[in-house]
Amino acid sequence: MDSIQLRGIRAYGYTGFLAEERVLGQWFEVDLAIAVDLSKAAQSDNIEETLDYREAIAQTQHLVQTSKFSLIESLAGAIADAILQLDKVQQVRVTLTKPNAPIPNFNGKIAVEITRKQSI
Repeated sequence: MDSIQLRGIRAYGYTGFLAEERVLGQWFEVDLAIAVDLSKAAQSDNIEETLDYREAIAQTQHLVQTSKFSLIESLAGAIADAILQLDKVQQVRVTLTKPNAPIPNFNGKIAVEITRKQSI
């Protein structure tokens, strides 16, 4: 299946289990793998035949910036649901990364990955 890969979408948001995360906020990074039939666009060289990924980026950033979920799983699910509503999208894989989790003695990153597809 063809796909459009959008990597490193960064936005400042207010999702987190701790109350201060929902008040002070933090940076998030999102990667999207969007399944779209690219065969017509490859032949026509016409943007009308493909997904205009600027819209996917804008919607992702907007959701990160305006949502206040306790769990990053919920934010990732909301992003997936929004991307599935875009024209021509058959499936989406969302990887949402929290680069600076407020966990003592942990300097790594936390990420969730979910995949959603159109129901037929």
